[in-house]
Amino acid sequence: MGNWNSETEAREQIKALVADYYHDFKEKKEPYHKGDRISYASRVFDEKEMQALTDAMLDFWLTTGRFSDTFEKEFSSWIGVKYAHLVNSGSSANLLAFMALTAPELGERQIRPGDEVITVACGFPTTVTPILNYGAVPVFVDITIPQYNIDVTKLESALSEKTKAVMIAHTLGNPFDLKTVKEFCDKNKLWLVEDNCDALGTKYTINGVTKYTGTWGDIGTSSFYPPHHMTMGEGGCVYTDNPLLHRLILSFRDWGRDCICPSGRDNFCGHRFDGQHGELPAGYDHKYVYSHFGYNLKVTDMQAAIGCEQLKKFPGFIERRIHNWNRLHKALEKASDKLILPEGAENSIPSWFGFLISVKPESGLERNKITRYIEDHNIQTRLLFSGNLIKHPCFDQIRGTDAYKVVGDLSNTDFAMNNSFWVGVYPGMTDEMIDQMAEIILEAIRC
Repeated sequence: MGNWNSETEAREQIKALVADYYHDFKEKKEPYHKGDRISYASRVFDEKEMQALTDAMLDFWLTTGRFSDTFEKEFSSWIGVKYAHLVNSGSSANLLAFMALTAPELGERQIRPGDEVITVACGFPTTVTPILNYGAVPVFVDITIPQYNIDVTKLESALSEKTKAVMIAHTLGNPFDLKTVKEFCDKNKLWLVEDNCDALGTKYTINGVTKYTGTWGDIGTSSFYPPHHMTMGEGGCVYTDNPLLHRLILSFRDWGRDCICPSGRDNFCGHRFDGQHGELPAGYDHKYVYSHFGYNLKVTDMQAAIGCEQLKKFPGFIERRIHNWNRLHKALEKASDKLILPEGAENSIPSWFGFLISVKPESGLERNKITRYIEDHNIQTRLLFSGNLIKHPCFDQIRGTDAYKVVGDLSNTDFAMNNSFWVGVYPGMTDEMIDQMAEIILEAIRC
């Protein structure tokens, strides 16, 4: 047994040993050397995250708990919303955001099977998956280049009497035209879901008001997967200012139950045994009344503990991402005759997730040859996710059916699928790493 006078003293000594362990075995001590592998993303952490994780482990409260509560309060305060709810992934966050809009409590604005949701095919599939799984109809419109976000001139053509929502992502930190999209949604009484998984920390201004992306729509979502702007390992968040949506998100996240009791607390409302619900017998235990077909998508307190420390570092993460993106952009401007370089959206300060490049077809260069050269020189590349989602095998069984719609053509979407790739700008990158990436990219287009 340790020579501890209290649990508090024991915890502090254990956490001090964890800090020593980090500095001895996990802290990066060797500087970057030219030719070392440069990943597109990586975790950036220190002993504080490991100590917080240890603290949560010592609690051994293995589900949502005190660290989750702290993170939700601090995150909602930072991003500027009333309600934030942690979940186990960004994909689950998108699922909850959509499913909340299918609740009967929303009346005529409830999304029902067969209703339509405007979105894009150039992105990550889990923005679209909840729509299809529920039996609603995604309506795909094209994107613009070099923003790689929804072409807002197509919105009116995509609108029908069945349209209930717009659900789209901000691409690699670059926000879509929020002003136009929000005005379109407000005019037509449509829900707006911002998939903010790749843009946490991006700022956008409308009519002199500046807010973070994810807070302009009815619901915003974030991911805390390791490559993202901050990490919990796995994890995500759903946030809103709407008290009814807040209640619905909680219900769908927590098994679909009607009860609002926090984890580990009973009879929080004081009416556990005196209600009448559905066709259940009067007084049926409210903890086991289900008002929705829900899930268990909660985060663990151990993940949340890591997030609490990451959130403290997050402003610095954003600054470094912007610095790295700007440095890389400047270094590659000399190749603008062969490459389409990314451009930030008007009225925004992007919190960049990656640096997106397209190869100009008239240059005679091939994207795949360029990315192979870059990868062969120890620099990790990524494509723009699905490129064109409807061309993937997951669409084989529904291709050509009325399970989805395409408005106009998707020529720019196909262009991105064939010509675009991106490299990282994560905050662990040094100037030397950014310069090395630029050097190799420039070499690749000369080969």
